[in-house]
Amino acid sequence: MLYDLAIIGGGPAGVAAGVYASRKRLKTVFITESFGGQSIVSDGIENWIGTIKISGADLAKSLEDHLRAYAADIVDIKTFEKAASVKKIADSHFKVTTEKGTVFESKTVLIASGSNRRKLNAKNADIFEHKGLTYCATCDGPIFEGQDVVVVGGGNAGFESAAQLLAYCKSVTLLHKNNEFKADPITIDKLNQNPKFKAIPNVDILEIKGDQFVSGLVYKSKDTSEEMELAVTGIFVEIGATPAVSYAADLVEMTSYGSVKVDPRTQRTTVAGVWAAGDCTDGLYHQNNIAVGDAVKALEDIYVYLHAN
Repeated sequence: MLYDLAIIGGGPAGVAAGVYASRKRLKTVFITESFGGQSIVSDGIENWIGTIKISGADLAKSLEDHLRAYAADIVDIKTFEKAASVKKIADSHFKVTTEKGTVFESKTVLIASGSNRRKLNAKNADIFEHKGLTYCATCDGPIFEGQDVVVVGGGNAGFESAAQLLAYCKSVTLLHKNNEFKADPITIDKLNQNPKFKAIPNVDILEIKGDQFVSGLVYKSKDTSEEMELAVTGIFVEIGATPAVSYAADLVEMTSYGSVKVDPRTQRTTVAGVWAAGDCTDGLYHQNNIAVGDAVKALEDIYVYLHAN
């Protein structure tokens, strides 16, 4: 059958789009491996508006429950499916092919498959993930109030995370693999004036230490080859993310970082009939609440587009 809309992705953006598609009676196929997005691994999310605190697993369940409650015969939910390609096959519609070989055709497409965080390459980093090592200062930072923590990453995201953490952490040490930081000079200068902050460039992170939770970090100076250990209980990794949109590489225009270029007013991509929302886009800020807003904006525009063509 030919759907009005194909939504790709089961995180906050995709689910928000699915709920709005149902309410607007757009016959939709919803394609996702699972629900929740990146936040599913978080122990406690404290900035999801309307909920004081929720775990990533509970957020994923609430997202799925919300969509299924509204789906009825309007939104056709296809779980355990991952998009492999999206192609424009006529002036009026698109073909989405999954890795299992399933094919769906639709008049419009919303790309909402998010991104994947780059992982810290250090001994025991995988063991202590979400046991003191986290990839979201906004989500998990308040848990570390009054503690000594480390931020890994020398770009704007790293320094901005450090600035957030300084509001409630005892101290913040930022470690960067290169000799020069990539963040804006004004941001670097502002943080360097804070006595609780220290930035150390040109280091390799060697090992994360701890028992049940993080208790320290070992790094080596590239200048002196000296190994040092920091006694910290929190490690925040900000070394970038990779948009999960390789399936659309031949369809829409992307940035040099692989993010989908969108019009921030409508979330339209460079291809008529295709929109994108959330962390996979070139939007300036990426958070769950922003992803939802992007998706709602896109659905309003998709509805207008479908009823004008």
